[in-house]
Amino acid sequence: MSASVEPVAQAGGVPVSVAVSHDGHTRAAIVRLLLEEGPITATAIGTKLELTAAGVRRHLDALIEAGEARAATSASWQQRGRGRPAKQYQLTPAGRGKLGHAYDDLAGAAMRQLREIGGQSAIEEFARKRVAAIVAGVDPAADRDTEALTDKAEEIADVFTSAGFAATTRKVGNGVQICQHHCPVSHVAEEFPELCDAELHAFRNLLGTHVQRLATIANGDCACTTHVPLTPPLSAKTATG
Repeated sequence: MSASVEPVAQAGGVPVSVAVSHDGHTRAAIVRLLLEEGPITATAIGTKLELTAAGVRRHLDALIEAGEARAATSASWQQRGRGRPAKQYQLTPAGRGKLGHAYDDLAGAAMRQLREIGGQSAIEEFARKRVAAIVAGVDPAADRDTEALTDKAEEIADVFTSAGFAATTRKVGNGVQICQHHCPVSHVAEEFPELCDAELHAFRNLLGTHVQRLATIANGDCACTTHVPLTPPLSAKTATG
């Protein structure tokens, strides 16, 4: 007759299995914050997740040791008050790679074969159809005023989030930025930038304005960032004036 194995308890009577499970959920929550809001300070992470500073740093240290996160000193404009500059944490490419880039090798091979058979135009057509499927339910902006463009940017971010891009928007100066904090095809896009170009073209068509891609994960940035100006261009003002 086999003996049953009781969970080994930690100090305080908490089973190790329960503690490990809780630890894993906490680590996952921190990784998600690094993904969606990084660079971010340990203090900000602790506030959002209601964790102690020591607890947050323990997880961050483990992620850094594993090569999945990195720290950098905050710029002067990011500092609040006096004292030593706070560190900002974000995921490394290795950390992002663990979030799911399934079938990258297969997808890359398929894209290379497509280009060999159909040429460059086949790659561009595939990229256009891929993005068209993502934004199929989004209508072009009816107006170009600030409210309409901001709402449309948020709608675009929502459908890209549903497609696995963890997208958000943020107001920056006289514009709004669409930030894609994860890209399921970033490794493939390194070789085939047409995937990124098709996204930008779709953004321009839906927003009806000249948008600018400021950064991409495929180029090693922490997010794909697209700037949407909310101030009409000078030529438009003079034409209506």
